[in-house]
Amino acid sequence: GRTVQFHPAVTYEDFIVGLSPDPTAEGLRFRARPGWLLEAAREAKHSPYLLVIDEINRADLSKVLGEAIYLFEPREVGSVTERVVQLTHEVDGQRTLSMPANLYVLGTMNTADRSIAGMDLAVRRRFAFMTMMPDGRVVGEGAAREHFEALRAVFIEHAPDDMLHLLPGHSYFLADTAVQLRNRFRYELLPLLEEYLRQGLLGPASVELHAVMDRIRDMAEGN
Repeated sequence: GRTVQFHPAVTYEDFIVGLSPDPTAEGLRFRARPGWLLEAAREAKHSPYLLVIDEINRADLSKVLGEAIYLFEPREVGSVTERVVQLTHEVDGQRTLSMPANLYVLGTMNTADRSIAGMDLAVRRRFAFMTMMPDGRVVGEGAAREHFEALRAVFIEHAPDDMLHLLPGHSYFLADTAVQLRNRFRYELLPLLEEYLRQGLLGPASVELHAVMDRIRDMAEGN
């Protein structure tokens, strides 16, 4: 399999097919090159293949997929009636693209990033969705786990339901040493929580959050 990362500059040419400059002795020419999805589809014809798209909602999916959105119809992938689209450029003799049954596309997205626009509905209905909340068991035991559980309790019991996705993930509570953990709290976790408070995102949870933050700050400062 392969992992790629989406961002606002990712294009149809990166993901499906595009032209790239090819300097030769005779001068500059352009050649067609396969994008990430086309390469994954080729590999999946030989064995199961997983294409992971990290931060999938950071790109303009409608433009990145182009006509290939037509292929993401679960009932037809790999079937006798599988959908086929014409590529904008012929690549190594290939002019069409279909989705093999052995190709799995997994996209990840951080819903806490409020600056990212929602996913286009036409794209959204072609994917299945699973919400994965932060898991305290990953943190282990000790002070880090204690602070994580206290923070999670504040969000679950007091924050508005539509703000639960802002709960900081367990990565903020993972560190190799006590010093590293204190620095993570001081320079990453606490500034994030303070920004939530400044923007008034947590409503009635703000009072309870202040108390938890004070305990986290004490630990970060070595008190």
